[in-house]
Amino acid sequence: MRIAIYTLGCKVNQYETQAMEQELTRRGHTLVPFEDTADAYIVNTCSVTAVSDKKSRQMIRRCKKNNPAAVVAACGCYVQTHPREAAELDIDLIAGTGDRMAFLDLLEQAAAEHEPMMLVDDALRRRCFEILPAGGMAERTRAMLKVEDGCVNFCTYCIIPYARGPVRSLPLSVAVEQTAQLRAEGYREIVVTGIEISSYGHDFKDGTTLIDLLEAISAAAGEMRIRLGSLEPRTITEDFCRRAVKLPNLCPHFHLSMQSGCDATLKRMNRKYDTARYYESVRQLNEYFDHPAVTTDLITGFPGETEEEFAQTLAFIEKCAFADMHIFPYSIRPGTPAAKMPQIQGPVKDERAHRAAAVAERMHHRYLEACVGRTYPVLFEQPRDGRYAGHAPNYMMVAVVGSDLHNQVLDVTITAVDGDVLLGEIVK
Repeated sequence: MRIAIYTLGCKVNQYETQAMEQELTRRGHTLVPFEDTADAYIVNTCSVTAVSDKKSRQMIRRCKKNNPAAVVAACGCYVQTHPREAAELDIDLIAGTGDRMAFLDLLEQAAAEHEPMMLVDDALRRRCFEILPAGGMAERTRAMLKVEDGCVNFCTYCIIPYARGPVRSLPLSVAVEQTAQLRAEGYREIVVTGIEISSYGHDFKDGTTLIDLLEAISAAAGEMRIRLGSLEPRTITEDFCRRAVKLPNLCPHFHLSMQSGCDATLKRMNRKYDTARYYESVRQLNEYFDHPAVTTDLITGFPGETEEEFAQTLAFIEKCAFADMHIFPYSIRPGTPAAKMPQIQGPVKDERAHRAAAVAERMHHRYLEACVGRTYPVLFEQPRDGRYAGHAPNYMMVAVVGSDLHNQVLDVTITAVDGDVLLGEIVK
């Protein structure tokens, strides 16, 4: 069959899509762009916000427009949490967030039998980690390694624990095997990903934690860089930093999920830390690592957030001096406790997001300016505006004069800042 896939949402969805692509290719199917006429379409859906639900439905409907005779299948978080709603969209196959290989079996069956099917379990009852092939993006430059699935934090704004179930971890020995395989295939960087990688190993109940995993895959990775996905701030401890700084291939880029810089708001969100604990993580990272990039997420206009609480958040992000930030106005996620709280008007949420973004932009530029004069090993990926660009270990974009540098790691001395890009010269 000619099969097209459209993926919405997070890196875990992207990872699971590339795993399905590998398996479909192995089974003899042909992958085609989503805009093309295909025999079957797969939409890997997202449900992190109500807007994500809407986009998922739109893409499902588009499949039938592309080819009314095609088999349409949907998997992912939206159809996991809203299977009855999804069934009204005239889908041939509905699956959730579990057992991707069984989903592909049913896709082939649906194409042969033309009978609607559904594969949606109770995510909260899952106990096993589905091992999928690790894989890459950007032509052997960067690969993703999914090491964890599920979350038990139950933040009041989030539906994901219900969509993904409890914490399940990739066995450490398998993580090492997959890392070695990615190295042999020529990848230059691994992105360690999962729904909540800070919880890695909790289900083993033997004391294994994320830093144990990082030490093991670091040894298997050789010169391949290791980059971490989003971290819960309590992951950063004295022991974590002391051990992590010894790993020569670990990128000093730490995305610490924050969401608010106000303790009262954090409590309403049911986050498991306060600003004092969060700042301690930032302080320790800056103590152990040389000019690390500490980045974060921020939600503005969370239910009940007063102007005074938002002012506390602005002061706190200035104190943390983030290298970069992702800022989102709060979006109601039906089915969560926060959706039932007193809501803040949209213009207020947007105005606060703009104010926070202005602070974030100043901090980002300040961080970039502090990179000038430093030398970084840059993994080059693609041409950009007449130069060749790639990422430094701190995930800042670096551009140099040059060509045919794809997938090379070269030392670059930073000479200037151009917008969001660091300009530099290759060290001869």
